[in-house]
Amino acid sequence: MYIHCTDKELIIFKRIAASAEALQVQCYLIGGFVRDKIIGRPTKDIDIVCTGDGIALAQAVAIQFHPKPTVSFFKNFGTAQIKVDGIDIEFVGARKESYTYDSRKPIVETGTLEDDQDRRDFTINALAISLNKENYGALVDPFNGITDIENKILKTPLDPELTFSDDPLRMLRGIRFAAQLNYSIEEKTFAAISENAFRIKIVSGERIADELNKILLCKKPSIGFDLLYKSGLLKIIFPQMIDLAGAEYIDGKGHKDNFYHTLQVVDNISEHTDDIWLRWAAILHDIAKPATKKFEAGHGWTFHGHEVVGGRMVPKIFAQLKLPQNEKMKFVRKMVEMHLRPIGLTKENITDSAIRRLLFDAGEDFDALMTLCNADITSKNKQKVKRYLENFEMVRQRCLEVEASDQLRNWQPPVTGEMIMERFNLPPGRIIGELKNAIRDAILDGHIPNNYDAAMGFMQKKAIELGLE
Repeated sequence: MYIHCTDKELIIFKRIAASAEALQVQCYLIGGFVRDKIIGRPTKDIDIVCTGDGIALAQAVAIQFHPKPTVSFFKNFGTAQIKVDGIDIEFVGARKESYTYDSRKPIVETGTLEDDQDRRDFTINALAISLNKENYGALVDPFNGITDIENKILKTPLDPELTFSDDPLRMLRGIRFAAQLNYSIEEKTFAAISENAFRIKIVSGERIADELNKILLCKKPSIGFDLLYKSGLLKIIFPQMIDLAGAEYIDGKGHKDNFYHTLQVVDNISEHTDDIWLRWAAILHDIAKPATKKFEAGHGWTFHGHEVVGGRMVPKIFAQLKLPQNEKMKFVRKMVEMHLRPIGLTKENITDSAIRRLLFDAGEDFDALMTLCNADITSKNKQKVKRYLENFEMVRQRCLEVEASDQLRNWQPPVTGEMIMERFNLPPGRIIGELKNAIRDAILDGHIPNNYDAAMGFMQKKAIELGLE
C-alpha cells in the first residue's frame, strides 16, 4: 500500500532503520501515525515499536541528528521520546500486557510484534509498517485494519469484553475516535462498551477529562456525546448532563428534550469557534433546567432562573470533571449566567440603557456571549429560527451602535476611587463605593455621557446630596 510521506519523514525513517539494523533489532512504524497516513489525516507524532530495547534505539537514533535532540525516557515503561524538526518520535519495545481487575496499569513483559499488535485498542491502530531491510515499507495488518478503515468502522483486535475490562479508558478512546473520524462502532464492540461502562470508575478523572475535551473539540461533538449517552458512560462520568434528557408532558403541553437541544447548540457553536471553554459553556448553558423545571397551569413548562442556578453549578461540575478551577471556569460560569440576556432583549423594546448594561456586564467577553446566544437558537420550525435570528441580529446591531458612541466594553470608570478620595480627602470606605456606583449607574442609564468632565460634574452634585460639601 502506498502512503504519502514527506522528505523529512523519509529521512527520519531511514535513520531509524539504520540504527535498528546496527543494534540488530526489528523495528516498525505503528499505531496512530500509520492510521492517519492511510486516512490522509495530518499527524506530527511517530510511534516506533522494536523487538528489543526501545530506549537504546531512541538513544542510537538521537546521535544521528545535529543538534542532537534530548532523549526523554521512562525506564519503568520502557519508552523514550525525541523531537526532530517539530516531529515527536516515541520508541517502545514490543510487549505483551496483562491486567489485574482493579487497575488499568498493565503488567508488562517483553514480547513480539504480534504480541504488541494484540494489545492495541482498535484494529485501525494495530497497523504496522516495517522499517527492516528485508521488507522495508511492508504493511503488517493481522486484524484487517485496512478493511475497517475502508468501511469506516471501529472494532477491537481481540475480544472487546476483555479489551475494555482490561483498560476501560479504551471505551472513551473508541467513542472519541468515532467522533473525530466519523466512524461507526461495530455492534459487538459497542455492546461491550455498554456492558463494561461501570469499569470507567477505575480510570482517573484527569484521563477522563482529557478524552471529554478531545470529543468536545471534534468538528461535530454531538456524535461523541450521543454515544457516551447511549453507552451508559455519560451517566457515570457526568450525570448532570443525563438529567437533561427526555421531554415531559402534562395536559398535552411538553418541553423540548434539553439533552439533544444542548447537543445541537454545541454543534452550532463548533461551526464558529475552536475555543474549548466556549464549547463547554454551550454544554452547560441549560444544565440547571432539570432543577428549575415547573409546570404552570394554563401556561406550560418554565425554567425560571436556570441561568443563575446553572452558574452556581459550574464550579462543582468543573471540580467533579477535574477541569481547571481558574479564569477558564469563571468565563464558563459568566457565559452560563448571561446566556439569556441578549436573547431576552429581542422580546422587548430595546432601550439604550439595557444595551449599555449588557455591554458593561459582558465586557471583553461580549463577542463570545453573542456567539453562544446565536448557537442557542434552535427549532425544527425554520420560520421561527429565521425570525429569532433576524431579531437577534437587530440586537447585535444596536449593541454595535451603542458601543461606538459610549465605549462601554472593557469599561474603565472615568473617575476612580483614588480620585474621589483625593477630591474629598476621604479614607477608603463605603461612601467611596457609593459614589463610584452612582457614577457608573448614571452612565449606564444614559443620564450622563461616559467621560471625565461629565462624571466629575455628576460626582459634585452627588457629594452635596451625601453631605460631603
